[in-house]
Amino acid sequence: MRLVWMLRSALFIAFLLITLMPWAIVAVVFSIFQRGAPMYWLCAGWLKTAIWGAKAICGVRYRVQGMERLPSAADANAAVLLAPKHQSTWETFAFPALMPHPLAYVFKRELLWIPFFGWAIGRMDMIHIDRSRRAEAWSKVLSQGKSLMSRGNWVIMFPEGTRIPRGKQGDYKTGAARLAIAAGVPIAPIAVTSARCWPRKSWLLRPGLIELSIGPPIASVGRRPDDLMAEVQAWIEAEMRRLDPEAYPPQPGA
Repeated sequence: MRLVWMLRSALFIAFLLITLMPWAIVAVVFSIFQRGAPMYWLCAGWLKTAIWGAKAICGVRYRVQGMERLPSAADANAAVLLAPKHQSTWETFAFPALMPHPLAYVFKRELLWIPFFGWAIGRMDMIHIDRSRRAEAWSKVLSQGKSLMSRGNWVIMFPEGTRIPRGKQGDYKTGAARLAIAAGVPIAPIAVTSARCWPRKSWLLRPGLIELSIGPPIASVGRRPDDLMAEVQAWIEAEMRRLDPEAYPPQPGA
């Protein structure tokens, strides 16, 4: 069985590379003439292709719950900050493909150096930061995040900061809560069980179902960052245990 997974995963990686190179070249050329939403949706098209490829080649299916809790595409000025669980590469591909509004990721600038992929995202309205300069990085996140959300874009930040192994809980940082409070927008907690099929730091995909559950957006006005993030964390971690109970051992005394 593992050999089959390896062969399918290798085919999927080849599929990504073959489709990425021409798509990225078109995107870079297109960005000379168009920026903003048209550029974003062009690149999101490749991400839709990527999650389709994961399903068609590797059997990685997905199910979304709670999409109705977010503003629709018709609500052009209804900004929200997405705060998802981060377990694998799958959700970085999936969110732009699934969400009705353009998303701005906060990501480390080193991703811009990746051939083709980095060239394309460098031409989009994203927030790339130098993690070695923390004060400067936060100032950039704050100013660009507020500007983008004022134009109807959504910002997505992974509160744990990095991919977390299945069944584990990372350190929830307050950056997403601080930005939501500063921008006066709600923050939506999101649980994702992607490591069930696409483990952290691995390109060996296993067939199965990824659950993506969107919680009720939490108002940020008048909140303290630590209290707001504690509420986000509580919802995500409780939902993770509901969606993927076999990944979490029983708590003592439970």
